[in-house]
Amino acid sequence: MFPSFPVLRHHLGTIIANRRADGFVVDGLHEELRRLPDSYDALDAFAHRLDSLPPRRDWAYVEPETLEDIWEECDPARSRAPLATLAPADSQSRTEAAFLGSVCGCILGKPIEVNPTLQELREALETLGEWPLQDYISSRLRLGGKERFHEDAPLTVREAIRFAAPDDDIDYTLLGMLNLEQNGLSFTHHDLKKLWLRHQSLSFCWGPERTILLRCGLSHWGEGIDGAPGDDFARWVRVWNPNDQLCGAVIRADAYGYACPGDPATAAELAWRDASFTHRKTGVYATMFVAAAIAAAYVASDPLDIFRVALQYVPRRSRFFQIVSDSFQKVASASDWLDGYELIHGKYREFSHCQVYQECGTLVNTLRFATSIDDGFCKQVSQGNDTDSFGATAGSILGAFWGQDYLDRRWLAPFQDEIRTGLNFFPERSLSTLAKRIGGLSSRLRC
Repeated sequence: MFPSFPVLRHHLGTIIANRRADGFVVDGLHEELRRLPDSYDALDAFAHRLDSLPPRRDWAYVEPETLEDIWEECDPARSRAPLATLAPADSQSRTEAAFLGSVCGCILGKPIEVNPTLQELREALETLGEWPLQDYISSRLRLGGKERFHEDAPLTVREAIRFAAPDDDIDYTLLGMLNLEQNGLSFTHHDLKKLWLRHQSLSFCWGPERTILLRCGLSHWGEGIDGAPGDDFARWVRVWNPNDQLCGAVIRADAYGYACPGDPATAAELAWRDASFTHRKTGVYATMFVAAAIAAAYVASDPLDIFRVALQYVPRRSRFFQIVSDSFQKVASASDWLDGYELIHGKYREFSHCQVYQECGTLVNTLRFATSIDDGFCKQVSQGNDTDSFGATAGSILGAFWGQDYLDRRWLAPFQDEIRTGLNFFPERSLSTLAKRIGGLSSRLRC
């Protein structure tokens, strides 16, 4: 019933590495961990110590966690009110385009979700005569001269697509929709806990999401949904949850942007509430940034304005703000999207798959140079890293910005209007029906 000692030690080793990256003093902790006995009490006490380590003296960043403290660190000139109000029909149409663009971008990137670089993808696609990327990935693709596909490739390569295949990125957008439909704009972590236990499968989520879902189940077991009296769920989440600054929360941002067209402040707040269920610091800020970007895209007149606005909802002395702001400046001065990629990748290549910094920079690059929704998600996937997640995120922002007339319907045709998910108790299989349902989210919520 309990995790094994090797599993717990592996988790703690990862958390020590996370804390080092966060600017805390971790000298000697790996060796101390090795000396600890196989004792749940000893390992738990060690885990709790990791949550109160001293910061390095040279650590220059301020990275708050409560919403009030985050707002205190954000741009005071940011708008607290909606930037503009959309007509319901325009909002509906743009949100449908955003959702469909997200699905297409996700499926496009899925077969090559193996952390490739742009150079690797370019060489492989040029061998097939398919550079620049303008269609779903062929099963004939060979990265580095060998077959190198994600395990879900059999359902998502061009020759095999018959429906929109299950993917956690799409699932989280639908979970966000269900959350808002059932709980409204004032949802709590308790609401998320109930929602996840009903709809999530442990084998179809990863990283902090899997860790938290497992903990939700343990607190639910034998005690009802609220857990035992004095249950330390929130504290446990903080200390036994490795990799809580990666992109797992970012892929949950889309529905909150869709729900708040033209209102990045509310979108960012909703994103904080969801992201803070599993993530901290950078993992939360990136989620707020993406939700704000989607919301701003509905009313922006220029692609770069989307990200100027979104950065206002991120703490200005955080690592995320500084890296993405720098990437923004690099993109603004780039001659084309390939130049923009090289400028970002050349400086931030150490932050690859799921590490959000380089990937959020490439989102800015994509939007600046895209000429349509599908041109944009092809550019995003071509920049590598977490190709399906950020292909999906790019599709959402592009769809909200460009609208339905800028998505070539040939990208939807292979799905035959069918979508399959990894969610429990979610019977809907019509992609167009789901798009319309999500399109009406803001009207139903009056966000």
